[in-house]
Amino acid sequence: MIYLRPKKRLGQHFLRDRRIINRIIARAPFSPEDTVVEVGPGTGAVTIPLSRKVKRIYAIEKDRELVSILKEKLNKLSINNVFLICGNVLSMNITRFRPLDSPIQIIGNLPFNISSPFLERLTKNSTFFGKAVLMFQEEFAKRLLASPCSKAYGAISVWIQYHATIRPLLSVPPKAYYPVPKVGGMVLELDFQRPYSRRTSDDNVMRRVIKAAFSHRRKTILNSINASMPDIGIDNLRILLKNCEIEPDKRAEQLSIDDYICLTSGIMKYRSIL
Repeated sequence: MIYLRPKKRLGQHFLRDRRIINRIIARAPFSPEDTVVEVGPGTGAVTIPLSRKVKRIYAIEKDRELVSILKEKLNKLSINNVFLICGNVLSMNITRFRPLDSPIQIIGNLPFNISSPFLERLTKNSTFFGKAVLMFQEEFAKRLLASPCSKAYGAISVWIQYHATIRPLLSVPPKAYYPVPKVGGMVLELDFQRPYSRRTSDDNVMRRVIKAAFSHRRKTILNSINASMPDIGIDNLRILLKNCEIEPDKRAEQLSIDDYICLTSGIMKYRSIL
């Protein structure tokens, strides 16, 4: 393992525990025919062993110094199925790496500051992706896995669970990283080929409804939606909630994905008759 001075501004924490790395590789559901996009390969701790398991890897790294180090390591090991790309993954269209008629697989150890925006980008083009094996800070991972009526359940819980089936693969203790962070991590598998079974006809409206509901967490669902969508009218909202069998005094974290789907469909039908 190459020890570097981590760049705090990039949120760098390098995975250094070989046992954890081996477990991630073993549990990653990728095949020899897969094309994988790796976010933040660093010095290649995951990249190199993964290159022996899949067809090709597009490794996207923002740090030019790390790109140079990893390029040298790949050359020394004669690994020719890893393609290094220096840049910010949040400003890239990674769907261009998709092989013909096959989904793109994703792997990465995500800095906390890009976890939410990166997932948002994946959901916008979710049909292009297969499975994503991503390491998050433990607290953030628990938010993705959270169920209704729990403290961690929020807008991102609903939105990501709507787009993908999520399962935890393993927990990563702080000592597995360099430098050692204050909290540990968790590796999740997000299967975008298995989204939530029920769908709406317009995901953009669904996103707006979820955002509206959780933008005023202390308010009831009736008042939260009314505050963000006043054009509907509070009396009409009461009818929509009743049709969905949702008590108007419930709060956003008490509603299930089915509730949000029903509410979205009701709002769309109401607006179509205006």
